[in-house]
Amino acid sequence: MTIRKALETGRKTLSASPSPALDTRLILEYVLDTSHSYIIAHDETIMSPTQEYRFLSLLERARNGEPIPYLVGKTNFYGLEIKVTPSVLIPRPETEQLVNLALEWIARPSRRQRQPLIVDVGTGSGCIALALASALPLTRIEATDVSKAALEVAEENARALGLENRVDFYNGQYLNPIVDEPDLIVANLPYIADHEWTTLAVGVKWHEPDVALRGGSDGMDGIRQLLAQAGNRLAPGGAIILEIGWKQGEAAKLLAKSTFPSAQSDVKKDLSGHDRVVCIYTSDVDGDV
Repeated sequence: MTIRKALETGRKTLSASPSPALDTRLILEYVLDTSHSYIIAHDETIMSPTQEYRFLSLLERARNGEPIPYLVGKTNFYGLEIKVTPSVLIPRPETEQLVNLALEWIARPSRRQRQPLIVDVGTGSGCIALALASALPLTRIEATDVSKAALEVAEENARALGLENRVDFYNGQYLNPIVDEPDLIVANLPYIADHEWTTLAVGVKWHEPDVALRGGSDGMDGIRQLLAQAGNRLAPGGAIILEIGWKQGEAAKLLAKSTFPSAQSDVKKDLSGHDRVVCIYTSDVDGDV
């Protein structure tokens, strides 16, 4: 089978995918251990029998709903190559909005007096913490996760990106392992409500870790517990930026109001117009929010 034939076969096999050409190319790059430009320039090259077998096997697994990042062992997030395994949630492009909002908060004039402590709760693959560490070379960043397997992936990603000395990873639930007061808490916690579970794509509910997805009867269990902890742990003038479910904006704002009555709470929508991130800004000593 030539590379050109493999591309044609993949596009037909994965025709039900939203992106059959891209999915096929990623699998082929992985099997051949080569680049996109090589595939384009050498599409008449004949694959070895071993390569063809591996390609067709992975193609079939993808057709049955197994996520491409798990098949190839990596994905891209905020310009960084992030290793993923079934122990961690696959980073989504939507979560990059959370990183952008965190960087905007850090850039506020009132933040320039000192370098803040950022804590990424439920870090998973480490993608959020590592994106922030890459963009903020002088900022102290800590990250927690209840899953030891997830932390192993996060620490491996940190080493691969040369950021192992920039982020400290801790095993534990929410803020429990954190000693100092965070200035900024960021998190993409589980927010899928129980009644939404059956509506998820097969690739998500069959292959991604339940613990990183399911947020209880209303999807807010994790967010509720984190905010309760943060009520007496967040540094004065601090902020919390959380990814939320697409209908959870008002509920998240109510939770924020009950924990931080004087804080400013904003819900940011994604490009599809859905609730995506809630930002909780508490007051500085000078009243700035």
